[in-house]
Amino acid sequence: MSERPDTVITAPVEALLLMATEPLGAAELAQALDVPAPEVWAALEELARFYDDTGRGFELRQVGHGWRLYTRTEHADLIARWVTEGQQAKLSQAALETLAVVAYLQPISRSRVSGIRGVNVDGVMRTLVTRGLLEEAGPSQETGAMLFRTSPVFLEKMGFSSLDELPPIAPYLPEASLLEAELAGQAEAILQVDDEAGTPTHDDAARPQGKEDA
Repeated sequence: MSERPDTVITAPVEALLLMATEPLGAAELAQALDVPAPEVWAALEELARFYDDTGRGFELRQVGHGWRLYTRTEHADLIARWVTEGQQAKLSQAALETLAVVAYLQPISRSRVSGIRGVNVDGVMRTLVTRGLLEEAGPSQETGAMLFRTSPVFLEKMGFSSLDELPPIAPYLPEASLLEAELAGQAEAILQVDDEAGTPTHDDAARPQGKEDA
């Protein structure tokens, strides 16, 4: 059996890989840890060997110019079945609140949702995308951050024909004050545009004013 890796570097590397939503390069990891890139390369290779030798349910792969954790191929059927059956599971309170933020402020970046809710929402957002309730809306023209919006499945599940049928926020979102303030700020910005440059188009009115967070 493989010996457990020295955790001085491998532990923080592993922590970053667990949080990553896309492959991370050795140089990027080295910069985050403030250590030489060769040491990070050695740690990545050591972790990959350790996962293989100890029969973990996941593996560390080098893909393109980065590294990422993946579930092993032999568990593909199990994962697919679990994901499919999970479509029938109820959403958690955290997922419902995250979905509400996206629904009312879309298109919106993951980091902006985190800022509004005050917690990291990466895992919740992935769950909502997996269930087909959210979808990517393309990168922000200002920051390049990926934006998200609700999907046609969301409208179907809610019984809506359009987002105009969304109900008021407060009764459904316990911490609605921040979101309401955000919407109020957008409305004020739109009115300023109206005063200065005439009535905005429907698309302009629906688009959040101000710089999108990365």
